[in-house]
Amino acid sequence: MKKSTKILLSILGGTFFVISFIGMNIYGYKTFYIEEKVVSSNDYRYHFALVSEEIDNEYWRLIEQGAKEAAAEHNIYLEYVGPLKADNDQLLKLIDRMVSVKVDGIITQGVEGQRFVDLVRKSVERGIPIVTVDTDVKSSVRKAYVGTDNFYAGQLAGETVINNTAGEQYVGIVTGRFDAINQQERLEGFKEAIQATERIHIVGIHESNITQIGAAQATYSLLKKYPSITVLVGLSALDGIGMVEGLQEIAPNKEVYMTAFDILPETLELIRKGKINATIAQYPEEMGYKAIEVLIQLQQHSLLENEIFTRTIVVEKENYDTFLQGDNR
Repeated sequence: MKKSTKILLSILGGTFFVISFIGMNIYGYKTFYIEEKVVSSNDYRYHFALVSEEIDNEYWRLIEQGAKEAAAEHNIYLEYVGPLKADNDQLLKLIDRMVSVKVDGIITQGVEGQRFVDLVRKSVERGIPIVTVDTDVKSSVRKAYVGTDNFYAGQLAGETVINNTAGEQYVGIVTGRFDAINQQERLEGFKEAIQATERIHIVGIHESNITQIGAAQATYSLLKKYPSITVLVGLSALDGIGMVEGLQEIAPNKEVYMTAFDILPETLELIRKGKINATIAQYPEEMGYKAIEVLIQLQQHSLLENEIFTRTIVVEKENYDTFLQGDNR
């Protein structure tokens, strides 16, 4: 083989390697996001990881905010990671990665299925306690759950419909994800609340995939298929905002009673304007803050109580100002 041919092949081989390496890194970044920092373990008491359902979801950023506050107070390094888009497979891979790098504790959302149960067991067996927030998996050996009593939250949503409507009501429900345990529990709580009220009927349930545009599309589809709908109920953080958009698109003059979930700024503004009638307020910052405190306790001893429920209330226009003046952590 000629020397010039060998040089050309070497150049081509090197170029292919560089392109492959760059592509691999880009794919990894787009699959999930990890905040990179150079940290000396000697600078902190502990290294905890918060593995979110979706990295830039506003609700999870509020959980992060509370967790960061507690971590700063206790000299703890908190690593915040998560998929770019909600994806249980990537979420589980990130938890496994945090176990592999031997963090001192993990805060994450519970995920339905045996893979999560096995991963939690693996973590705990290696001395890394896992605390679930937002969604629990009681069948796992997680050390504690910190968050909303989701069944009760669903009951509150049902009670708002019962107490603020009269006559026959036809309900369309927008849920974040059908496979999310917290959504399932909220739906069951809602059904339990309205069970004895014969005038209230659920006519359809659509999935938003925890996105605002998804909620708008779900609302549009529900109202198109069931024009008799008089009540809309959203079960995840962005559903209320999307429901308002979807209603505006398909039936801007239609009177619909609307109950949302969570207290994102946009949701609260729609409450103030009277476009959403009520929202079920969770306290994600409180969840993050308390989850850090629980992980600190678990470094020393087991807990007597492994379910720590955070506050849940109904926010309506009538108590809007009072709510804003209160302690929301």
